[in-house]
Amino acid sequence: MAEEIIPIPNLSLPQHLFTLISPTLVQLHDNARKQLFEGIKADKMSPYYKLVISAGALTPDSALLESMEKDNEEELKKLDERLAEAEKQEGESEISDALKARANHLTRIGDKEGAVAAQKLALEKTPGLGSRIDIVLTLIRLGFFFGDNGLITENLPKAERFIEEGGDWDRRNRLKVYRGLHMISIRQLKAGGALLLDALSTFTATELTTYNDFVALTIIINALTLKRVDLKKRLITAPEVISVLPEIPILGDLLNSLYDCHYAKFFVALATLEQTYLLPSRLLSPHTRYYVREMRILAYSQLLESYRSLTLESLSGAFGVSVEFVDSELSRFIANGRLHCTIDKVHGIVETTRPSLKNAQYDKVIKQGDVLLNSIQRLSKVLY
Repeated sequence: MAEEIIPIPNLSLPQHLFTLISPTLVQLHDNARKQLFEGIKADKMSPYYKLVISAGALTPDSALLESMEKDNEEELKKLDERLAEAEKQEGESEISDALKARANHLTRIGDKEGAVAAQKLALEKTPGLGSRIDIVLTLIRLGFFFGDNGLITENLPKAERFIEEGGDWDRRNRLKVYRGLHMISIRQLKAGGALLLDALSTFTATELTTYNDFVALTIIINALTLKRVDLKKRLITAPEVISVLPEIPILGDLLNSLYDCHYAKFFVALATLEQTYLLPSRLLSPHTRYYVREMRILAYSQLLESYRSLTLESLSGAFGVSVEFVDSELSRFIANGRLHCTIDKVHGIVETTRPSLKNAQYDKVIKQGDVLLNSIQRLSKVLY
């Protein structure tokens, strides 16, 4: 049985900070300011409070800062005394517990350098595999909290190695969520979405995100990456998704309109999702333009695959936009090789072109061959 994971650091706080430093999210600032201040105060996060003040997100309160620093110094002094006592009089297990308590205190208050060093020391001195996995997961959460991709990529392979050595079912499933969130953050959406989908029915990683936010993220990513047949089987009819959709109706509109080919409704749902969920999200905001573009391409492809040709007028009517908009957008996607069709502007018709798989493979070989030959020529000049 896995020990209960302590939800530190509080990963809701960087989201509130992101909201406050985003001028376009001004309508959310009041609530974010309140939640951020209360979260910092509750965990006496004096180091993080300094960081937030330096970002201009909160008004400095010198009395509060002084009070939190004093409390943290006293707590750290007690933990150091407990550690010294354990090193003198007690065994390996007690020393490990004292080191973990000290590391967790520094993690809770948002002291990045101190917390990372203390967690790594605790990792060296902790014998149990389960506890070692928990420490590595805490280091990964510190990476998520401070947006430190290096810290995440350094510790994910460690966690995977420890899990393979004998991690339990619960920690194995938690790690899927950690890996999935990291994959999404670096825009490997297909791999990340698959990991989240695998963890959907066994989600317990509430130290990372709430259940509803996890399900919402799983829906958003997999709506783009799943094939249409799997969209119904693995997402739309999943009990976990059905239970959450009434609370987040925009995701139901997005999923069902895409699956049922109601493209005008789909475009409205996508635009609403962009403003209400993607742009305000610390995780998804950097990928919003990419996601919206890919979802539009997916919808265009889905419709065009059903016909040999369509008039621009009927196509624009299906999506609820103007002919000029469709013409402009299709032209861009066709030029970039993302849609396999041609536009006959004289007759106002879009004709689909089914790409040959053999031709595509031939073109790929030619392109890769050219790159290889150029590399060999450059190498030969260097050698000779």
